[in-house]
Amino acid sequence: VQLQAYGGGLVQAGGSLRLSCALSGRTFSHYAVSWFRQAPGKEREFVSGITRSGGLTDYADSVKGRFTISRDNAKNTVYLQMNTLRPEDTAVYYCAARPSSGYSTKTSDVSFWGQGTLVTVSS
Repeated sequence: VQLQAYGGGLVQAGGSLRLSCALSGRTFSHYAVSWFRQAPGKEREFVSGITRSGGLTDYADSVKGRFTISRDNAKNTVYLQMNTLRPEDTAVYYCAARPSSGYSTKTSDVSFWGQGTLVTVSS
């Protein structure tokens, strides 16, 4: 399985970005997908997850109401729409997958990692 995350960049506080995670090498619909992030000097943390059907989603409290995760199984892609970005959202964002109906909320539960995409929010 290969995961490719992209869409990061530099944005001002209050702005928006949409991250994408493309999966190849396996049947995309067999995988639940999560987004994690890691800020400098901090542990990697769960941001959002979506079941393989797309029927259930979850968010960290810090991003609820601002971020939206979705998936398009026809395009083998998961999206993370990030609105009202804050400087504390600055981090490298990683997509992660596992061959399960349920998404990972812990790094130890992840089967496959993408390479990460940097999001920088300026104040």
